[in-house]
Amino acid sequence: MSLRFLHTADWHLDSAFEGLPTGKASIRRGEQRDMLLRLAALVEKEKLQLVLLPGDLLDSDNTYHETGAELVTALEQMAVPVFIAPGNHDYYADSSPYARLTFPPNVHIFTRPELSCVELEALGVRVWGAAFVDKRSRALLEGFAVPPDGEYTDLLCVHGDFGARESVYNPISEKQLAASGIDYAALGHIHTASGLRKAGQTFYALPGCPEGRGFDETGEKSVYLVELAGDSCELTPVSVAKRAYRTLTVDVTGSDPLLAVHTQLGDDTVSDIYRITLTGEVAEPPDLNKLRRNLDEFFFELQLRDATRLKKSVWDRAGEDTLRGLFLLRLRERYDAARSDDERERIEQAARWGLAAIDRREEVISHADP
Repeated sequence: MSLRFLHTADWHLDSAFEGLPTGKASIRRGEQRDMLLRLAALVEKEKLQLVLLPGDLLDSDNTYHETGAELVTALEQMAVPVFIAPGNHDYYADSSPYARLTFPPNVHIFTRPELSCVELEALGVRVWGAAFVDKRSRALLEGFAVPPDGEYTDLLCVHGDFGARESVYNPISEKQLAASGIDYAALGHIHTASGLRKAGQTFYALPGCPEGRGFDETGEKSVYLVELAGDSCELTPVSVAKRAYRTLTVDVTGSDPLLAVHTQLGDDTVSDIYRITLTGEVAEPPDLNKLRRNLDEFFFELQLRDATRLKKSVWDRAGEDTLRGLFLLRLRERYDAARSDDERERIEQAARWGLAAIDRREEVISHADP
């Protein structure tokens, strides 16, 4: 008999989205709430039998009222057993949303920092889980093994720092998983998807975050549909994201920066959040403000960074009786005293950025609210 279920974690609902203007950050939080209904629709469409949510569903305990309401509604619409194992961002406490909100009867929230299980007799499944009750947690799987019972499929739902032995966020090792007797371990905490892995006879995975929230979470994101049947397991990533964070490096040597960027852009960028870094050798620093004015409409949000090198020596005007000359002279002294090529390169880059600021061509990171 096969078991089909959803495994997703690390939603971080109500994230600050600090890299975005206030208005667009608010839009992104709304899109996170919309994702909840897409997940409920996915559960229904795929005829899944249960849902495992190993933590950090919320970014903090300061949850907007509408977010809590949407969360409760979406979990109720899933209409199958749902298991939540709170993590370090959404740890369980008397004041946490998990305690304040009224969840439907199909939702079970683990509230203790010790592993316990819920038996689903109709499915022949035991779901084991535990909660963070503070921002940190000891190793919850240390010495753990399920009681042998051939009648049950054993699932684990827990938040933890996989492969980080000294972590304070419930460190989890392959050795612990292999000794656990668990058939499938649904883990959360790491924001990069792992794909399907196996430790001993235990299948396990980390789905990563389903929606990127910054340029440390770039590219396609997904949730996992899992089908477990005896000794076999199949995992299918499914995208539910509205947007993606993407980075692009463009060499503008010998070409117009705007044309060079357009040449490398894909066909569909308008929904995404881009950071474009200009590189190469140029006669003058590119005008990032002008470039942005010509590119803004092609993205949900755009950051531009200038990492070009000047063809002429950056030190040509060092020593002039001007602000520019005094600035360059001071940095040139540090450049001459530098002990490595890396240090000299950093000083030269600082000089170039300083000159760009003097010319009012500073890096363009974000605009004010629309």
